[in-house]
Amino acid sequence: MKRNVLGVLVDATRHDNALDAVLAAARERRPFGVTALAVHGVMTGVLDREHGARLNSFDLVTPDGQPVRWALNLLHRAALTEPVCGPDLTLHVLQAAADEGIPVYLYGSTRQTLDLLMLNLQNRLPALKIAGHEPSKFRMTRPGEDVEIADRIAGSGARIVLVGLGCPRQEVFVHAMRPLLPMPLLAVGAAFDFHAGNLRRPPVWMRKAGLEWLWRLGAEPRRLWRRYLLLNPHYLALLAAQWTRLRPLSPPAPVTDRPTVFPA
Repeated sequence: MKRNVLGVLVDATRHDNALDAVLAAARERRPFGVTALAVHGVMTGVLDREHGARLNSFDLVTPDGQPVRWALNLLHRAALTEPVCGPDLTLHVLQAAADEGIPVYLYGSTRQTLDLLMLNLQNRLPALKIAGHEPSKFRMTRPGEDVEIADRIAGSGARIVLVGLGCPRQEVFVHAMRPLLPMPLLAVGAAFDFHAGNLRRPPVWMRKAGLEWLWRLGAEPRRLWRRYLLLNPHYLALLAAQWTRLRPLSPPAPVTDRPTVFPA
């Protein structure tokens, strides 16, 4: 069930519910847009109302990280005991896909990362069927290229697409491609890098304490310092304002218009 977190609609869901929803869409061959939003993802929707409306059109938005889970519990008494993080959801979906023989498509990141990812997945999940893979083009699509990408994915026989383009590019991509593909598309953030071995996840105690951002900041300070040192306090201030009702934050209406040119 969707709940308002700073104007972004996040689902108060658990891993098993999220997995069931993805698998149901894959079995029924219907469009289904999914993303896992941490603080940075939520704040992209807060600071850009157009993007916020885009996020609010997703079928499933999971709380990625403790601060978003805490917000759901604080504001809406969701009683969630754990977040539903992109890397974890990715692994759950891939394990289930392997068990059921559902082919998957990997879109995004670099060729080198995809090669490492596929090697690790084949070692960990030998029954997994990878129908196709395609690295990011690191540019905007050309007019008509969206149909070409959709044709390649559909023609591969895939029934689930994992998209690793980084926030917010991946959400723009999923939103644009959703009407073209009869299958779930999951924006999974840095999951490709984690499962390829390019990045290490923090210890469990740091994740439980909501300090994953500190671990990521220490690993990539030059790239991430603005995201965490500026956005995190802003998030907390807005969260306090919503909690005390000093600043009502109404969600922008979901958008259904699909862009024909978008990051790929």
